[in-house]
Amino acid sequence: MTYALQLAAKGEAIGEVPVGAVIVQDEKIIGEGFNQPITGYDPTAHAEIIALRQAAQQVKNYRLSGSTIYVTLEPCTMCVGALVHARIARLVFGTTEPKAGAVVSKSRLLDNDYFNHKVDYCGGLMAQQCQHQLSNFFAVRREQKRQEKLVPLK
Repeated sequence: MTYALQLAAKGEAIGEVPVGAVIVQDEKIIGEGFNQPITGYDPTAHAEIIALRQAAQQVKNYRLSGSTIYVTLEPCTMCVGALVHARIARLVFGTTEPKAGAVVSKSRLLDNDYFNHKVDYCGGLMAQQCQHQLSNFFAVRREQKRQEKLVPLK
């Protein structure tokens, strides 16, 4: 998760919401990513999706059986679906996403029995650090917006 936080910081440095993801298989990193939907003009460019694409290319298979993904933030609906389709064995996330989390917060998609693959999951790994990174990002963003409103017009 420490490495996922470092990846999230890369996204933050370019103005993206700081979320990082790392995929491990047989104790080796096979994919990694950080949020890039704004800079990449791609609504699907979440950290998890980028990591999944990289991992699939690395192993030359769209199925990533036996892999674990570490993500700093609880995945959204799109990313949960991608994890199921990729046959990820295990999801480990840092902090919850109270507005749109699709694992434990707003919905519990991975607990449904209609998927043809079961992804094991656990949350809370380095939750405080993950939450702190996100909270700081949004606090800075709110302050920047506030400052923009205070600039006098000429």
